[in-house]
Amino acid sequence: MDETVRYAVGLDVGTENVRAVVASLGKDGKISVVGYNESRSLGMRKGIPANLAGPADAVDRLLGEVERMSGFEIRSAFVSVNGSGLLTTKTEGMIAVGTVEHEINEEDLMRVEDVAVTGRVPANREILDVIPFGYSIDGGEAVRDPVGMTGARLEMRANVVSALQPNCDNLRKSLEGAKVGVERFVPSVVAAARAVLDDRQRENGVAVIDFGAATTSVAIFEEGDLQYVGVIPAGSNNVTNDLAICLEINTEIAEEIKKRYVTGSFSSDKAITLKVNREELTFERDRVNEVVKARLEEIFGHVKKELKKAGYEKRLPEGAVLVGGGAKMRDLEVFAKEVLEMSVKIGVPKSLGGVSSSVEKTEYSAAVGLMLLASESDSRPAQKSKKEKKSFFGSLLKKFKF
Repeated sequence: MDETVRYAVGLDVGTENVRAVVASLGKDGKISVVGYNESRSLGMRKGIPANLAGPADAVDRLLGEVERMSGFEIRSAFVSVNGSGLLTTKTEGMIAVGTVEHEINEEDLMRVEDVAVTGRVPANREILDVIPFGYSIDGGEAVRDPVGMTGARLEMRANVVSALQPNCDNLRKSLEGAKVGVERFVPSVVAAARAVLDDRQRENGVAVIDFGAATTSVAIFEEGDLQYVGVIPAGSNNVTNDLAICLEINTEIAEEIKKRYVTGSFSSDKAITLKVNREELTFERDRVNEVVKARLEEIFGHVKKELKKAGYEKRLPEGAVLVGGGAKMRDLEVFAKEVLEMSVKIGVPKSLGGVSSSVEKTEYSAAVGLMLLASESDSRPAQKSKKEKKSFFGSLLKKFKF
């Protein structure tokens, strides 16, 4: 294998499934997917590690398959982080940079970001990203990039994305057990947004809803920037569990009913018949619809509250984009549109090379997005030898590249 070839790895560690995507990066900037796979997740609960051994074993087995497919030994990756501990905090800072003739430089940007963050984020949180909304020089109009401009005072408004430090530390330790270093933690819904949104959507205003197994995450973008992240501790598994309880069946049968017969339009009234171990089971469609609809109304009602909390209820011209394994439910966008009172569509990663057709699925959105963010990182290393191990230190100043 060409030792100079650069690779990008995205690893999405979810509660129900773990997925990985590996791509080679051409000198012309072309991205080609060369490896991917998914497997059942272990040891995760509502997006955070419940123990260290479970995720390590699941990731180790998964990456072994991906390495055989890609021919690339995976030593580090961009990794998803999830759970109700995710938080976005609006902040601002100001510094004196010198005389009015002083030319703003990168060091000044680092200083003002440090001022904006210090004391604003609790000590038990790990900062994942600092996203500047705009800078102001000597009280003037906001600008996107002040480097090279002159002035004596620099101000910044920003959004700080953080996660609970213990959750990050435990996931990092678990992945060390699988011999995988964390290059960077990224909220799963933010990673998914990178894979399914275009510049127009991010500029005009859009929400991404990651409907996962145990959590439902919401990310809001406007004017090209991430404005808000929220996580609801409920997902598609809650629908399965409700069916199992109300229909007095096990979760395997309930999952099959959900996948094969449930639709977000709730239009059919035909009874559901399944053959299980030579026994024919029949369920009233109205009862199934009643159970599923009640849970979906609860979950998407909470999504609507998150939009309102962020100040974006009925204020997103591009509506919402649904991603994640739960988004595979037929006509779910029809139901979500009715509850959220905005346009809703299913998001799918597109326009990738290699074996990309296999990962152009909504459930792969986060893994593909992580890979894309890794490919855009200016710190991407060339392929490393087996003896090398890259440490990850959460960078306060390095921004996502959308």
